[in-house]
Amino acid sequence: MPSTRSALACVPLILALAACSPDASADGPEPDESTGSSATTADVSTYPVTVDNCGTEVTVTEAPERIVTIKSTSTEMVIALGLGDRLVGTAFSDGPLPENLSEAGADVPVLAERAPSEEVVLETEPDFVFAGWESNFSADGAGERADLQQLGIATYVSPAACQEPEYQPNPLTFEDVFASITEAGDLLGAPEAAADLVAGQQTQLDQIEASDAGLTALWYSSGSDTPFVGAGIGAPQLLMETAGLTNIMAGTEETWTSASWEAIADANPDVIVLVDSAWNTADHKIEVLESTPTTAVLPAVQEERYLIVPFPASEAGMRSVGAAADLAAQLAELEQAMAGA
Repeated sequence: MPSTRSALACVPLILALAACSPDASADGPEPDESTGSSATTADVSTYPVTVDNCGTEVTVTEAPERIVTIKSTSTEMVIALGLGDRLVGTAFSDGPLPENLSEAGADVPVLAERAPSEEVVLETEPDFVFAGWESNFSADGAGERADLQQLGIATYVSPAACQEPEYQPNPLTFEDVFASITEAGDLLGAPEAAADLVAGQQTQLDQIEASDAGLTALWYSSGSDTPFVGAGIGAPQLLMETAGLTNIMAGTEETWTSASWEAIADANPDVIVLVDSAWNTADHKIEVLESTPTTAVLPAVQEERYLIVPFPASEAGMRSVGAAADLAAQLAELEQAMAGA
């Protein structure tokens, strides 16, 4: 079968194009050239809008005009809703924007490579800070949520990232993903754009053909000595399940978890999903798998049965449906190669 390693150099571009094409997109309607959304201007929600966000009450009385985003999931959500012109700063990018959103986000100031300081955030004079993780709001990060709220700045976390058991999706479903898009649209003043986005993603989700081959899989996120892997209730589980893969860590009631190479070798997954990031590439992960004695002997490693997911698409957000569709397409190609081997 063809070498997976030799094809990895092309994967990021291929996936970016696939994730953004009309036929294999999580983005719904064709984007406006300037905004990345079918909406050319923000809709108007019925204000005030109040939500319980990871245990913090968030009230927005009018459409935010100066938005700061932290993490790719939040940045991509704002741009996909047609509100890229309201971004006054982004931070903690996990990778490049999808091609159909890149123009709208090209000129937005980058505040920090990781979580920005509160001082840096306040310099932008935001009225809304949208974070991908709860931990982005801290005294040594963007600021405590209560402190920002006292300054009249609304704060919001992607709901799928809530950590408290009563707020954490368990397990995450596409209904949760779609609900988060709808909620973001309501808060940001773009309910119609959010409805269009959800409708387009639901259509694409309905078209995904899950594998019925019964293959098992490991979701390898990061780590060398101790691998960090996708567990049973978060985005990795949802994407693999949608593609028709059985997660070897499905019984672990966490979103991601640490595992041992011995446990992974004992499970002997048929397929390995590699999360590709700039700081921990798919190529590097392959080197780790091939150089670790317990995994080097696995058929999945020896036969290079790898699927690739870009890091920004590995967390729940507006890329989730596209990531599942792309994973299913890669799996179908891999199964054909396995059958012909």
